[in-house]
Amino acid sequence: MSAIRFVAITTTMARYYQMGGADANGQTPETHVSDGDGVPCRHCLQNVKAGSKYLVLSHRPFPAPQPYAETGPIFLHAEECERYREPAEMPEMFHENDDYILRGYSCQDRIVYGTGGVIGTKEILSRAGQLLRRDDVAYVHMRSARNNCFQCRIEFA
Repeated sequence: MSAIRFVAITTTMARYYQMGGADANGQTPETHVSDGDGVPCRHCLQNVKAGSKYLVLSHRPFPAPQPYAETGPIFLHAEECERYREPAEMPEMFHENDDYILRGYSCQDRIVYGTGGVIGTKEILSRAGQLLRRDDVAYVHMRSARNNCFQCRIEFA
């Protein structure tokens, strides 16, 4: 069985946003101060600590606009942080919620119908592996089960 990796947004993209680059809606990211609860950075895949500044911005985790290229809000540390290193273990911050949405995408960056569902946190590795073994699934998105916000991409290593 192949190892699974949790893929954070690239450092190039994070630095672009941290330097005030326009988000997917053409707006400058908003800056806020974390209360320490529920502010997951999509670059280091750690929660932003209380008192630290973070960005809220619209992100499209796809290479180009198209009908299936969902755009939505994400959080990032306002200051530079180190990108998550992608071991097979699920990032610790994801254990704070009971479930997530997993959804498979094709190599054309289109939703593969029938792959989406709310999955218990303890079943994420198993379900992601099942999806990635399908010939029609190139990668999986992990999203918030409450708000559908993009968390990270999941691939075989």
